[in-house]
Amino acid sequence: MNLAKVFPQSKPAQALFHVADNHEMVLCDRNIAELRDILGRKAPNFLPDAEVFLAEMSYELIPAVNHAEKLIRDAKDQPILNAAIISDVDIILTGDKDFLSLEMEHPKCMTVTQFLENEDISPIL
Repeated sequence: MNLAKVFPQSKPAQALFHVADNHEMVLCDRNIAELRDILGRKAPNFLPDAEVFLAEMSYELIPAVNHAEKLIRDAKDQPILNAAIISDVDIILTGDKDFLSLEMEHPKCMTVTQFLENEDISPIL
């Protein structure tokens, strides 16, 4: 059982399933490392399922990229933003207020709720 199957009606799961079926998914290595770290500390019983899910999911893995130019308040987020810009992703799905406060058109930063509304996806009941 993987994480999205545990909470299939959650908005993040709905967005993940929609992206997997309709878009090319791009993940940054730094985000995956953070996921593993958080699960390892807060929910270690979900870590094996997360590893299986990542292994089975189709996505392009991109490396975090360090550059001197600062575009975002939180310095630890800058390499992730750089990677998204260099890889020419269209949308960054996030709940991080620093990303959401960016006045960028490309990549567009939005919450999962905004994405689901923009894609006109009906909730899974």
